[in-house]
Amino acid sequence: MELTNIPHLASSSSFFFSSCTCRGRRTGKGAIVFAAGSRCSADAACSEPIEQQNVDPLSVASGPANTHCYRRDFAAVALLPFLLPNVDMASAAELYDGSIIQNGVRNVLTKVKAAGVLRLVFHDAGTFDVGDKSGGMNGSIIYEVDRPENTGLSKPLKILRKAKEGIDQVQQVSWADLIAVAGAEAVALCGGPEIPVRLGRLDSSTADPAGKLPEETLDIVALKTSFGKKGFSVQEMVVLSGAHTIGGKGFGNPNAFDNTYFKILLEKPQPTSSGMPIGLPTDWALTKDDECLRWINIYAEDQDKFFADFRDAYTKLVNSGASWRTA
Repeated sequence: MELTNIPHLASSSSFFFSSCTCRGRRTGKGAIVFAAGSRCSADAACSEPIEQQNVDPLSVASGPANTHCYRRDFAAVALLPFLLPNVDMASAAELYDGSIIQNGVRNVLTKVKAAGVLRLVFHDAGTFDVGDKSGGMNGSIIYEVDRPENTGLSKPLKILRKAKEGIDQVQQVSWADLIAVAGAEAVALCGGPEIPVRLGRLDSSTADPAGKLPEETLDIVALKTSFGKKGFSVQEMVVLSGAHTIGGKGFGNPNAFDNTYFKILLEKPQPTSSGMPIGLPTDWALTKDDECLRWINIYAEDQDKFFADFRDAYTKLVNSGASWRTA
């Protein structure tokens, strides 16, 4: 069976294009959902709210603090083969405590760094081609940072490399899983929706083909074609473009994930006082198409709708082209 069928991890800038707040720090405990739909037995066994415990599996691994809860979590992992007969103990213990990945990311992520980390997701997954099934969410971005379209991604990659070093001391995590989780954490940290992330992706050992990311100068016809080749509808293209709401493109508070992006597109503002244009040409290309404009209006009026649709599109994005680990 696919190990990715066992848990989902509840998490929580120029994205997807070749070019260059909010809630406070959240608790470190992630909800692991087993195949039968029950929460981890460790949560049920603990008599104290996790918010009071503030357990960090990474710190537990390096010292005696909170050993009671750590033993309890380990015991819950040991029960996995009995809960899921087709999963052997070695595979289960290796993969899942998913909260370890979350905590490792949260230890290095800040709102200021969130846009770069989210852009990393788009540029790793954005190489997917539905026609030949090449590219996708496979961690190959670590081999591609020197490409012109990935300028600036070495910094967020360095941030996640630091997280990976800590996580790998406790359990191994693929780059693909780490980047997918980190993007979801970045969205949630900046006030956006919590996004469940399926785990178990395998990493590529080579770079993906070059020239797969949509260029930022594309007109709306070429833009639709590019996203279509990745398996995305016009609606999904528009909602994913809403990720530009964070970062330095001029769409409101750069550290707040909200629907300001769509409101500003409708306002069609002039360049900023510094003379810098707001957004990318591809952002404004959306406003020149009736179908895109319809979705822009919907998301500008209804942030909850934007959050729900972004959650679905992000999930599709980080699963695109992924190869999954099997037990």
